[in-house]
Amino acid sequence: MRTTAAPFSSDDPTGLYVHVPFCEGKCAYCGFYSEPIGRCDTDRVVSAIEAELERYRGTAVQTFYVGGGSPTCMGTKRLGRLLDAVAVLRSEPGEWTVECNPGQVDRAMLTMLRQRGVNRLSFGVQSFAAAELAVLGRRHGVKEAIRAVRLAQDVGFDNIGVDLIYAIPGSTLGSWEASLRAAMALGVQHVSAYALSIEGGTPLHKAISTGRVEPVDEETDRAMYEMAIDYLASAGFEQYEISNFARAGYACEHNLGYWENRPFIGVGPSAASHWRRQRTTNVADIGRYVEAIEAGATVCAEREPLEASRHICETAVLGLRMRQGIDRMAFAARTGADFGEVFGATAERYRRAGLMEVDAAGVRLSRQALPVADSVLCDFAAL
Repeated sequence: MRTTAAPFSSDDPTGLYVHVPFCEGKCAYCGFYSEPIGRCDTDRVVSAIEAELERYRGTAVQTFYVGGGSPTCMGTKRLGRLLDAVAVLRSEPGEWTVECNPGQVDRAMLTMLRQRGVNRLSFGVQSFAAAELAVLGRRHGVKEAIRAVRLAQDVGFDNIGVDLIYAIPGSTLGSWEASLRAAMALGVQHVSAYALSIEGGTPLHKAISTGRVEPVDEETDRAMYEMAIDYLASAGFEQYEISNFARAGYACEHNLGYWENRPFIGVGPSAASHWRRQRTTNVADIGRYVEAIEAGATVCAEREPLEASRHICETAVLGLRMRQGIDRMAFAARTGADFGEVFGATAERYRRAGLMEVDAAGVRLSRQALPVADSVLCDFAAL
């Protein structure tokens, strides 16, 4: 394998991700639970995140994303305080996203977000069917989700995305189409559509294991995904990544940084970073994170040098998730490697199978490959 002397195009971070580890209640499908009142001293956690952000003062960052559990669970005052700390790192206007739980926002909070400079919202709607929200253990209802999006529009937000989940037990092609239709009726600019991933040990996993709940079969799962592609395309949405769709000009710039494998900084408990040719992960335990910050110690739990071979593979896998695929010249500039020399045989094999499109400029997954993308991408994950 031939590479240039510099396998990384830049070490400057392009994005800042702030992980706020609060979630209201226990989610049935991911099992995440971190109640800010009773289990955590929320003010201490916010102070710790503020202190970690301060460690990066002077670092130029282009995009900002505040998410994780549910930042809106903190309430307007605490969230505003956290956003003030984030704003210190904002040298110029850029995309700034905050994830929102539809059941936790009101006019005062949304107005505060606008005043702080937040210009993009991502609502964790998951479904517009009440029965499906109940299966997922979500506390917000359909009416609350609709109200939250409309309220955000009313206070001036014009870049709004919703997350939707398909293949929820009990769902049908009809109910999934209804959720897509409801999202379009709201006039949002972005939709993320994910297949339900059931984590072991969660209530939903136990219910399926014991036969109390019937999972959606693979054929219907695939049909729902393909329906999303076609339905959203007919509504004017471009599929720019395997699971993400946007109106023209509204692709999430922050997430594009991840898929282009650009360096970024992660702040908060369990947050990951890709910076200075390393991948690091903060300690996940909230109490240990706070104690480390207060002691002036490192919060890094894992640190791994990013070797050239790993960087090449990550860039290939992430780049192929995007519908435009990999531009050969950009790939060489970012990794120092020639895509054809490294992955040419593998790409050709998938081209012959009808799962990949290959030309002089680049390589991309075919439409046929999208439902089985994970299995295809595995062959690009290692040299």
